[in-house]
Amino acid sequence: MNFLAELVSAYQKYLKTNKGAATPVRSVIDPRALDDAGSIAAAMIKAQRTGEVKADLRPVIDHYLNYIMTKEFRLKDGTLARNRPQPNTLWLDDLYMSLPAIAQMGVLTGDTKYFDEAEKQYRLFAKRMFNPEKGLYMHGWVQDMDPHPQFHWARANGWALMTKIELLDALPVNHPGRPYILQMLKAHVKGLAALQDGTGFWHQLLDRNDSYSETSATAIYSYCIARAVNKGWLDAKAYGPMVLLAWNAVSTKINANGQVEGTCVGTGMGFDPAFYYYRPVNVFAAHSYGPVLLAGAETYRLLQKHPFVINDSSVQMYK
Repeated sequence: MNFLAELVSAYQKYLKTNKGAATPVRSVIDPRALDDAGSIAAAMIKAQRTGEVKADLRPVIDHYLNYIMTKEFRLKDGTLARNRPQPNTLWLDDLYMSLPAIAQMGVLTGDTKYFDEAEKQYRLFAKRMFNPEKGLYMHGWVQDMDPHPQFHWARANGWALMTKIELLDALPVNHPGRPYILQMLKAHVKGLAALQDGTGFWHQLLDRNDSYSETSATAIYSYCIARAVNKGWLDAKAYGPMVLLAWNAVSTKINANGQVEGTCVGTGMGFDPAFYYYRPVNVFAAHSYGPVLLAGAETYRLLQKHPFVINDSSVQMYK
């Protein structure tokens, strides 16, 4: 974070005399999508709050949040959206690329408008993209598409799940939106639990078990469900065993070089199953590395709080 702050400052000075020059920090100086801004902004706020960062990250944080709150394209009702691959499109990924940063800005500033905006955006996405019968989200939603095919891509569901964890971590205990977020967390986890494979993994397309087992989503679910159990939001007896099964599955994908295998590469939005079935996997797809670290740490805490016992050959969690 210190390095990024120094680099941004240096290139801002450089651009004053070299207007339009290419820089390696274009996405920081000139964010053009939620991908550029949201996740890194949330990380910067968390880092700044630790007091361990020497540089003042606040100017960069403010710049990011200004983009998210005032410049990102929106639908007429205010929903954060994109105009690709179709006009007026919602990406489930964008929940994670925006809401944690907005909520963290509320923690940083104490201004409740950020908490309210985060809850509002979640509701706007969920009403269009959450399938209550399946307990799953569709990956993409297009305003003028009718009927709307639903593809329940695993990692996008992971971003939606992690967003709810981030919101519950950040929202004040008395915020009126907390009960709804918690209700949706429980509904989503119930839907995911029904689709976990016997190996511990979840599939690339969650409800199509002939699609391949995917590591990044399994790691994200492992982290999120473990954290929710540790926070008391989910029942340890009901969901602790599936976390252990998922974590053990993920651990088999860490090779001797410390690389994480079985991770789907960066993925756009598709409206036929083959698009998702044949996305490549690659150890250089970075999407697993953070979630694996988070999942391992949170599972460790889970076992400290809820040691398991093998009872009649099954895993049982206790306090």
